[in-house]
Amino acid sequence: MSDKYLKEEESLLSTGDFLLDVHTHTVVSGHAFSTVNEMVAEARNKHLKVYGITEHGPGIPGTCDPLYFRNMYVVPRQYGDMRLLMGAELNIIDYEGSLDITDEVYWPCFDHVIAGLHQLCYTDGNSEQNTSAFIGAMENPHVNIISHPCDGTASSFDIEAVVMTAKRTRTLLELNNSSLNPIRHKRLAVPYFFRMLELCKRYDNPIVVSSDAHHTSQIADFSNALRLLREAEFPKELIVNTDVDLFVSFLK
Repeated sequence: MSDKYLKEEESLLSTGDFLLDVHTHTVVSGHAFSTVNEMVAEARNKHLKVYGITEHGPGIPGTCDPLYFRNMYVVPRQYGDMRLLMGAELNIIDYEGSLDITDEVYWPCFDHVIAGLHQLCYTDGNSEQNTSAFIGAMENPHVNIISHPCDGTASSFDIEAVVMTAKRTRTLLELNNSSLNPIRHKRLAVPYFFRMLELCKRYDNPIVVSSDAHHTSQIADFSNALRLLREAEFPKELIVNTDVDLFVSFLK
């Protein structure tokens, strides 16, 4: 077997390369189906090194009261050799990038903060307005990750400007496995996420891949994302899931 072939094989991503999954939901989010203990147990079964639970912010109907977030300190953060992060997926609610939790008393409660657009909480604007919403959220020093930016909630935005701002602010853009589910989304998001990957590769900007699991069976399921990463020939070294220390460096 030639050296060239060996190098090509080593460069191919596999499920085993993923050491963390930091965007998931439990029953507390109101539309998920497994408990914290069930999700943690399954994350350990999947041999994750870092696992994150991120309940929806208060703008989503049926989710937890903000008081829930203030009490997350009672949950252990270490389970064997797996680190647990208790965070939130907050909602971007306007074109300035405001979030649905702003009170300073909450920021110390989160191990990590994801911010995203959801149709229940955000009115789609024009390209300039939607771009401003993403950029405003990334300028927030508490935000670590932008969830599923290309899933269609923002019908249009300047992807290159968002990628450049992510690099400048050290905010991770997410490749969301659930958003790429062909049954749920009919692959409408694929070309937009592909464009995001192209730009992140061009500008040497790391990304995070997430399952967005709402049930134990979905934890560390990156199958849809993996296909797109391979198609885009996206480099392993720009995927923080493959390097725990690299991911931790993005926790502001």
